[in-house]
Amino acid sequence: VDWWRMNDSILVNVGTHFDQESSVFLAPRRGVYSFNFHVVKAYNRQTIQVSLMVNGWPMISAFAGDQDVTREAATNAGLVIMEKGDKAYLRLERGNLMGGWKYSTFSGFLVFPL
Repeated sequence: VDWWRMNDSILVNVGTHFDQESSVFLAPRRGVYSFNFHVVKAYNRQTIQVSLMVNGWPMISAFAGDQDVTREAATNAGLVIMEKGDKAYLRLERGNLMGGWKYSTFSGFLVFPL
């Protein structure tokens, strides 16, 4: 794991390519990267949509929209080809997180260089 973020804590950040202030991962080299995220909405009856963004473009998204539960997760994972200097981050595209990102995780790592 190159980096793993849980709520406001960075648990692992090998190479310090994940910036805690901006919550952006900066690719240190060209390659195939694996990303996954798990975003929890709590006590919120609206639908949320979360996207993994690379250089401002959505790569994958996840939804959580069950109106009858107090907690639900929007979860997804995928492989992305990135160039050196590309930026990856999460964006809340729809809804709001009343409790913030408290129980959410976001992680990624280089699968293999190109």
